Amino acid sequence: MSDRHNRDRERARQARTLSIVIASTMLLWMLAQWIGGQLNLPTRYVFLFDFAALAGFFWAMVVAWQLWRGRSED
Repeated sequence: MSDRHNRDRERARQARTLSIVIASTMLLWMLAQWIGGQLNLPTRYVFLFDFAALAGFFWAMVVAWQLWRGRSED
């Protein structure tokens, strides 16, 4: 296989991983908010879930930027 084909496959794999992380982070965050409300968890635990979601979204932004930069270099 050509080098370009391998790069395209790797980018496609990264894009799939990116989409899974974004979707699962959002769903887990929404579930955590709902469970926190149902269980009357203290605010500090809810903020812990918020910060975990922010970390997931930050990672997703970094990977998306890397994908964009890699694609624009070709």
